[in-house]
Amino acid sequence: MSISVAYPVFRTPDLDLALRVARRMVAFGVQPCSEVSVVAEVPTVAEAGRLRDALPDAWFECGSMDAPVVPPPGMPDLTCAVPARELPDELADVQAYLPLAVSMLDRPPGSIEDHFAAVAGPCPAEIRWSSLSWPEAPERGLYGENTHAEVTLLLNCDSRELDARADTHLVLVHVRRCNGDGYEDRFAGWLAEQIGQKVIGAPQYS
Repeated sequence: MSISVAYPVFRTPDLDLALRVARRMVAFGVQPCSEVSVVAEVPTVAEAGRLRDALPDAWFECGSMDAPVVPPPGMPDLTCAVPARELPDELADVQAYLPLAVSMLDRPPGSIEDHFAAVAGPCPAEIRWSSLSWPEAPERGLYGENTHAEVTLLLNCDSRELDARADTHLVLVHVRRCNGDGYEDRFAGWLAEQIGQKVIGAPQYS
């Protein structure tokens, strides 16, 4: 089974600029079937309430093994994905489930990115465009790629695990991971060149 590898190609503290650069990379490979998904880590009860109200179509979920087995009265079971609209007004009991993940998955490109980026605030977050298609570049010995053609914009962090907080935002381009000869390095570098950028750091693996 093949897997992807993501290369950082742009970093900035300017959120609008980060979105513009990410979208330029997406536009290079966007297809009618392309999708965008977003996820943010919710570290506090206050942030859970704010994002519940700001993202009424989102889903909330706790991935911690220490989460309550039986939810408190009036609280849905957050060990499974729960729609934002099912969260109660009073969220004090959410404390036992923190951190939460809030997500919206598999939406049309252009439908959620701006609003999500605006309301994510200081939370570590990810915007990921998938089902893209990278063209071939025979003159560079590069084949086209569909399965692992993706772009990720990390907000307020440097890691796809959302565990490396930063004061900047990071754009990554995904390619198929290959063994040996530096093929994926060359492919990522060529893709970055198409939008006037370059690989600026070590790759991140799935």
